[in-house]
Amino acid sequence: MEAAYENIEQYVFLITKYTALAIEIIGALVLVFSVGRALFCLCRRDIGVRLKLAQGIALALEFKIGGELLRTVYVRDWKELLILGAVILIRAAMTFLIHWEIRIHKKDAFTELREKRCLKRKKDKSEGSED
Repeated sequence: MEAAYENIEQYVFLITKYTALAIEIIGALVLVFSVGRALFCLCRRDIGVRLKLAQGIALALEFKIGGELLRTVYVRDWKELLILGAVILIRAAMTFLIHWEIRIHKKDAFTELREKRCLKRKKDKSEGSED
């Protein structure tokens, strides 16, 4: 029974380790893709480059946090756990700040769009009243 338990523990350890690695690789790929897309949009002088890049970075960080959380399954001592906890906290703080910046940017873009629509309506009304 003890041998079966050790075998299962080894399999869980390996599965968790490689799954965490795969998730972190996906996070890195998302980051590389987001930066590439941002550079392409920057060359085309697109307006929403900053927002797209921030969203890509946030998504990549969320994948990286997921990988770190899985890594807690096979941490063996307290020192590793403290380091892992610090990394998770730093990444979570970065994700929070990026989401906050995205929210502010979207709010500013919405306000700017609303102001443009109001100006257009005023212009249309003034042109209509001249007839």
